[in-house]
Amino acid sequence: MLASEVTPFAKTGGLADVTGSLPKALAALGHDVRIVMPAHASIEAAYAAGTWDLRALDLTLQVPVAGGPVQAGVFETTLPGTDDVIVDFIAERFLFDRPQIYGYDDDAYRFAFFSRAALDLVMGRLDWRPDIIHAHDWHAAPAIAWLATAGGGGGRFPALPVVFTIHNLMHQGRAPRQVLHYVGIDSPPLFEEGPTEVNFMARGIYHATLINTVSPTYAREILTPEYGERLDGLLRYRQDALHGILNGLDEEVWDPSRDVHLAATFDASDLDARRANKRALQARLGLPEADVPLVAMVTRLDTQKGLDITGHVVHLMLNGAAGDAQFVVLGSGAPRYEAMFRDLQAYHRQKMAAVLRYDAALAPLVYAGSDIFLMPSRFEPCGLGQMIAMRYGSVPVVRATGGLADTVEDEVTGFTFGPYTVDAFWHAVARALDRCNHDPDGWRTMQRTAMSRDFSWNASARGYEKLYELARATGSGTQ
Repeated sequence: MLASEVTPFAKTGGLADVTGSLPKALAALGHDVRIVMPAHASIEAAYAAGTWDLRALDLTLQVPVAGGPVQAGVFETTLPGTDDVIVDFIAERFLFDRPQIYGYDDDAYRFAFFSRAALDLVMGRLDWRPDIIHAHDWHAAPAIAWLATAGGGGGRFPALPVVFTIHNLMHQGRAPRQVLHYVGIDSPPLFEEGPTEVNFMARGIYHATLINTVSPTYAREILTPEYGERLDGLLRYRQDALHGILNGLDEEVWDPSRDVHLAATFDASDLDARRANKRALQARLGLPEADVPLVAMVTRLDTQKGLDITGHVVHLMLNGAAGDAQFVVLGSGAPRYEAMFRDLQAYHRQKMAAVLRYDAALAPLVYAGSDIFLMPSRFEPCGLGQMIAMRYGSVPVVRATGGLADTVEDEVTGFTFGPYTVDAFWHAVARALDRCNHDPDGWRTMQRTAMSRDFSWNASARGYEKLYELARATGSGTQ
């Protein structure tokens, strides 16, 4: 597996959760899995501090790029929670030892270098040969493009089937075309690229043996102009190779019966214990310990997450349009959304708490202490928040898109709405508040039903296992 981030070593979002969890599940099925990722600043710091059992391998990669080879080192460890899933880190301090993982003008060059170095490591320097290369998102797509073009001649780099997972089609790795020359690729532009541009997401889709997204509904949605981010034509061209496999949830990490961050642990047979978490959350955030529905969001503050239809809904809710309620939001992101929640908090004093940062220790208490969990996403490739909320007994209200549509059943495990409008969102929230306030038995049935859903990685890993078998049967990269 080639990925830009892997939990627990480096994380900005759901990509890292997948690449940190799927290998464990595959190893449990008997597969030999190896992960390669960049040695970001967190890895360099961990090596210096002697954590994660990192060791520096006694080898130096000579990564061939335009202008001559560039040296890179390699750290190595095993993935926590496993005995034999090896993780290798490509170490080149100028490119990867930076404060952030992404957001630099040379990101395309950085991850093209990583992709080329990862291939050189696995295919040329290790006493290990993969049957499948599994590349995640555009950051690893340069490896697919190189194998299908410059590296397709055999030798150290024999033709191998490649699976390409799209975690979020919006992020595509568009860059000046010179980056192809940088890693030795001579290939004509795709229809989706301008004459002076490369689009690594498009290259991954075009060249991979098989492609998958992280939910079945999202795999269908991206074939349309509404969700296809200008790549829907290419995706329809590769439609026969496109699959959808729902992400799993690491149930060892997200387990309300054992979570050390909670005021009281519980399971579906002891929902009364959840009350202690609600009281603890209210006390911690300075909210009155009132017996009213507590509604929550744990989210990245980004347009994708539906925040432009959220502010008015929260305002209506806290004005008592469907009865008394409290609201908690945990997350950071776009300044305009942080400002929106600050203004709402200032207006609705004693009813709302806005924690405008991500706090990994607080998040479980928000899930366990809230009654209702909101995810009104504009689009959602999979989403983990709704799965965690259900596992912790917080009933989700979600827009029926992507993985949200695949995981939340309206009036059974949560509440869903379709049109991306304030009115549709508010109607779903009002339904949830009405059920919570006036039908306690039905509400508990909904909580228990949601908590019983199996979102473990076991089923998802079986899906990937079948995908790998199909990729091997299909052959090497396509184009």
